[in-house]
Amino acid sequence: MTFTVYLSGEIHTDWREEIARGAEAAGLDVEFTAPVTDHPASDAAGDHLGETPSGFWRDHQSSKVNAIRTRTLIQQADLVVVRFGHEYKQWNAAFDAGYCAALGTPYLTLHDADLVHPLKEVDAEAQAWCTTTEQVVETLRYVLRD
Repeated sequence: MTFTVYLSGEIHTDWREEIARGAEAAGLDVEFTAPVTDHPASDAAGDHLGETPSGFWRDHQSSKVNAIRTRTLIQQADLVVVRFGHEYKQWNAAFDAGYCAALGTPYLTLHDADLVHPLKEVDAEAQAWCTTTEQVVETLRYVLRD
């Protein structure tokens, strides 16, 4: 059985690659999916639809195009890992976690201890809170064990 894991959230570090390498080293049958992680490309996702009168409408247009990918991949996922980093406020990641909760799709959060308080509601619905990518891989190893 191939397990599909959507990797949501922070796009400025290599945490996705760390998890993929760890899963491969563990011999796990996992397919990873993710949002577009090229920040400028994501911001410009709707630009092909025409010029907009303001930054608000550009963001609105691009977020809707990005949502096609995000919603589809979350709906197809067996598990979602939601990463919260420190460089930016990842409101989109919090939204993804809420979407998972609404769908009944299990998710793990991945963040440092200093983010526990602002993420208390997000963590309360998660099946686990991980602080390292190794913990994510170990959780996958347990879930997929024979």
